[in-house]
Amino acid sequence: MLTAQEKLVQLEALLGDMKRVCIGYSGGVDSTFLAKVATNVLGEDALCIIAVSESYPEHERYEAEQFAAELGLHTLTVNTHEIDNPDYRRNDSMRCYHCKKEMVSHLKAIAAERRIPHILIGTNYDDLGDYRPGQQAAKEEGVRSPLVEVEMTKDDIRILSKEMNIPTWNKPSFACLSSRVPYGQAITPEILGKIDRAESLLREYGLSQFRVRHHDNLARIEVLPEEMTKVLDQGAAITSALKEMGYAYVTLDLVGYRTGSMNEVLHQIQAPARR
Repeated sequence: MLTAQEKLVQLEALLGDMKRVCIGYSGGVDSTFLAKVATNVLGEDALCIIAVSESYPEHERYEAEQFAAELGLHTLTVNTHEIDNPDYRRNDSMRCYHCKKEMVSHLKAIAAERRIPHILIGTNYDDLGDYRPGQQAAKEEGVRSPLVEVEMTKDDIRILSKEMNIPTWNKPSFACLSSRVPYGQAITPEILGKIDRAESLLREYGLSQFRVRHHDNLARIEVLPEEMTKVLDQGAAITSALKEMGYAYVTLDLVGYRTGSMNEVLHQIQAPARR
């Protein structure tokens, strides 16, 4: 098994062979690492695209721009419109597929205009084990995942990011705001804005990892088990603020934060009805 450093050498060689690349850059751990390595290897021939939409938290956009300036990335911001697609708004188990298709369409247009031969995203090797229909969409469109190609895991990326002084090395995992809405409930700009405001509120309490899952008029808060006390200590203030935002009920998930918790019910949705 290769070390993280050996995988980095492979990644640098792979990117060097590509000559010019266009990267989907969100400011998350993986895409920031890929963007920085590509910039180190290719300089201005690594163009990092920030895709902005209603499902992209305002805080994440601010951090992405901040990290890009700090790391010397060459960025371009585009507005995507996945929410205009009824297949996306329907919010079934293929929502991420339609979202990725929309984002990639913009990357391909930019790449074609600038004659950039390769479009890259920051999927890592660990992501292959999760339910991610967006990966299927990217593959169909010819998008490459260099971190997967060199079998770089999330741990590898965090280790190398720390060594390279990339500020996202210990950044919590993040996903689009639509991932807070149960499958089958339609996505609207109003719902996404509400979730964004709710999570901005929780961020003020210094939580390291959290989600506000939106269940109609109920807000289900997920935090790390060791930080539940922090939420409970401020329970009255948090509940009051979330009710002002329009939630009738506020609950703390006793299982705690976990990625893709909305996927836990997919088998129920996809299973045939019993008579």
